[in-house]
Amino acid sequence: MKFCSKCGSANIEFKVPPDDNLRRYCCNDCNSIFYSNPNIVVGSLCTFEDKILLCKRNIQPRLGMWTLPAGFFENSETLKDGAIRETFEETGADIKNLQPYSLFSLTHISQVHFFYLADLVEPNYGPTAESSEVELFTEEDIPWDEIAFPTVYKTLKYFLEDRKKGNFPFREEAIKL
Repeated sequence: MKFCSKCGSANIEFKVPPDDNLRRYCCNDCNSIFYSNPNIVVGSLCTFEDKILLCKRNIQPRLGMWTLPAGFFENSETLKDGAIRETFEETGADIKNLQPYSLFSLTHISQVHFFYLADLVEPNYGPTAESSEVELFTEEDIPWDEIAFPTVYKTLKYFLEDRKKGNFPFREEAIKL
């Protein structure tokens, strides 16, 4: 941060403000404190019959790799609405019966990844600006060596284990590198 977004001053310092315990950007002219908070990624693990919907990324990061439909949570929406929006933006698919499933805190990149379990309304999906390919995969056909993100890999593994047991508990874990 080079300039204060409140007063325009260049007198910015990265320091621990009074009564705080973390370093933050502070304006020494107007005394504004600027907080930086984690980004939230929200998405869904969508199924139709015994298959899982995956999309091949048409954008960076991890261009050309497979993922669950997910993306950054937006202001003024619920997590569930974000998962529905991201699923549609990345696959063109409509989903229903969303249930919270996995949450990962990625402290090394200041992100939180949250995935719902969801059902496809119907197998109507296809490529979008964000996904070059969209497919339903059986467990045997999942391209494990081409999964884009560790949180997607873990969510898929948990789901396949849970499906065998017929029980889908909510999971929360921290991933630290």
